[in-house]
Amino acid sequence: MDKDFVNWRWKPEKCELPRFNPHKFLQLVGGRKLGFVGDSVARNHMESLLCLLSQAEVPMDTYKDSEDRFRTWYFPLSNFTLMTFWSKFLVKSEERMVNNTNTGSFDLYFDEVDEKWASKLPGLDYVIISDAHWFFRRNYLHNQGKLIGCVYCNEPNITELGLNYSLRMSFRAALKYINNCKGCKDMVTLVRTFSPAHFENGAWDTGGGCNRTSPQRQKANEELENTRFELELRRLQVEELNRANKEGEGEGKRFRALDITRAMLMRPDGHPGEFWGNRWMKGYNDCVHWCMPGPIDAWNDFLLAVLQKEVESIT
Repeated sequence: MDKDFVNWRWKPEKCELPRFNPHKFLQLVGGRKLGFVGDSVARNHMESLLCLLSQAEVPMDTYKDSEDRFRTWYFPLSNFTLMTFWSKFLVKSEERMVNNTNTGSFDLYFDEVDEKWASKLPGLDYVIISDAHWFFRRNYLHNQGKLIGCVYCNEPNITELGLNYSLRMSFRAALKYINNCKGCKDMVTLVRTFSPAHFENGAWDTGGGCNRTSPQRQKANEELENTRFELELRRLQVEELNRANKEGEGEGKRFRALDITRAMLMRPDGHPGEFWGNRWMKGYNDCVHWCMPGPIDAWNDFLLAVLQKEVESIT
């Protein structure tokens, strides 16, 4: 109902962050391929980039799978390819079924990445890895053919390892796979840090909503900072990125952070909320994804700045 969320803009404390320039971005990535790997928030990010780039050049929609999970667009004038690869957990996963009915619980296998995205990596110049929101459920964790624990299962004789552990090990497996990928020479991997949700007065399925119409004040955000679980998830993602960088030294692989967590903690006003128009899930608020145009476009301000710095470092 309000439109103010399109006017607010995050500003760093000690520098100016230029607005996204689609012409400059396409010039920077001309002749290259960029892929997004992750869940629907990764798709949300990709769609923001697609919309922004379409202001400069109309892309060709060249591929869509039957479930609309894997997509490819091609910008012919710039010879730039933009792709998105769906993955809930980055690693191999299987949903548990009871009487042929979905349970919403998954078995995760940390020694096997999800081949659906991993097989697409060779030939990419840039890949943006992100994931987290599917981990907030009962999951069973496996490694080397053994059940090693669970998340939110509260079952006898199974160790509760926790959300943080499962997220860390999934990112570790994904980044290790990239480091060992023979067809990924000189590829730049960006880890997009955790995108916070802003449910209040309940979770997504217990009546929670997000009705704020202005950003969180910086002082209030700082007071909460030491207790925010989102920053703990961001921290472990950055730790795994640094681990991958160290392990990949001398191999030509580069891992960088696309660090959006703190900035987005301040934007509870930027979600679709009750106005997301989903015909399958009526009555639920969407306080996870982001309106477009809106705060998520800032992620591409960050993306352009990071890629430009990366290109300048090797020229």
